[in-house]
Amino acid sequence: MTPPPPPGPQLLGPLLAQLRLARGWSQLRVAAELCAASGVPTLSRHEVSRWERQLRVPGEFWLGWLAVVLAVPADLLTTAAARTRSLGPPPAFGGSRPRAALLALAQRWLADPRAVLLPGTPTRPAVRGDGAGPVRLAELRRLDDLVGGADLAGLGAYRLGRAVRALSGCAPSARPGLLPELAESAQLAGWLAADAGDAAGALDAYRLALRAAATAGDPSLAGHVLGSASHLLAGVGDPEGALVLARTAYAGARRSASPGLRALLLHRVALAAALGGRAEAARQALDAARRVADAPEPGREPPWLYWLDGPELAAMTGRALVALGRPLPAEAPLHAVRRRGPRTSAIYGGWLARGYLQLGEVERACAVAGEALLDAVRAGSPRALGQLAEVRRRLAGHGDEPAVRRYRALAVAAAPYLPRPGPPPGPAGRRAPTWRAARRPPGAATGSTPTG
Repeated sequence: MTPPPPPGPQLLGPLLAQLRLARGWSQLRVAAELCAASGVPTLSRHEVSRWERQLRVPGEFWLGWLAVVLAVPADLLTTAAARTRSLGPPPAFGGSRPRAALLALAQRWLADPRAVLLPGTPTRPAVRGDGAGPVRLAELRRLDDLVGGADLAGLGAYRLGRAVRALSGCAPSARPGLLPELAESAQLAGWLAADAGDAAGALDAYRLALRAAATAGDPSLAGHVLGSASHLLAGVGDPEGALVLARTAYAGARRSASPGLRALLLHRVALAAALGGRAEAARQALDAARRVADAPEPGREPPWLYWLDGPELAAMTGRALVALGRPLPAEAPLHAVRRRGPRTSAIYGGWLARGYLQLGEVERACAVAGEALLDAVRAGSPRALGQLAEVRRRLAGHGDEPAVRRYRALAVAAAPYLPRPGPPPGPAGRRAPTWRAARRPPGAATGSTPTG
């Protein structure tokens, strides 16, 4: 008997793969069964592969026969197909293939959190090393507090390249002990690439991080990876994809996650829902995050979540409230967190300026936006410019006001000094290594070289 599909958001590709594997069938067997049932002899396993990889979505005819062959309700497949079509590649960036691949992998992880997603790695409890590698990784995380992705993305890719080469060159029995470091290195490389404006490179790194975290048996880190990817998609104008990833992350990690991680993932859900116009879902996620944050359990937070505290969570609430059109209660927490550093000030300053525009406070919005613009220059973070672009768009209806003219003049003067999105130039700006690179023979050229 075919087991029921897992709870949570469903995409057609991973759902078809799950139903096929539950019956013990190959893609060739599915194609043969479809040909026999439908009387159409021309369908091949390659088409089934395209469906599962979500390169194509089957039409109504094949969805009906898939339901018959796989013995599932037809509306289960049509609903999944509709969701998959609604998550088409967003126009904001050129990362449609990495995005589709990560969405499919996330669904596969949720369907079977114990699946080995990195081939060739034996499954046994992972043991974290205590050598110099993790220390340097922690130092790189701390650098991210001070320096933007435009300067650090190359170093993050280099650090990930070292982790990939260490895994590919070790004995099979030693690989489980290296998986956590690979997962954390890939998550951080993805975060730095996203901060540098390289969305496609960040999604590639997140996919590797998810594979490593899942194979290491760490659902909390896997959830954090998907939460980070959700934050990226929300920032590039893809709230639907962001919501799928955030809900998948929370569903897969909630049982093992620390209170801080649960609160963070609920905030990822709230922001994506608010940006996508799902006000009730956003409010429910904010209420749930507040209940989790009000019941802290000291000592349970993972080291990679050291930066998350009460003021940061309050600012995340303020950001979601602005997205929901409720700027008044968002003002105080957004103001408070802006003293933490230039990138934080730039990001939350953009949201605060957007809230002031909702209140009709154009002069205050321009003042805050001007400070945020200068902080973005200091931070070296293209991501920090995201909300300022939205603020500038909303200022278009106030062109004759003196405050708006002053802000536009400042923006023109600051333009040559603003960080540019995309991979950094030079060897350190190469795309983060993939697992395909990790499977090369020892000594093969992989990764990138350090700068400076």
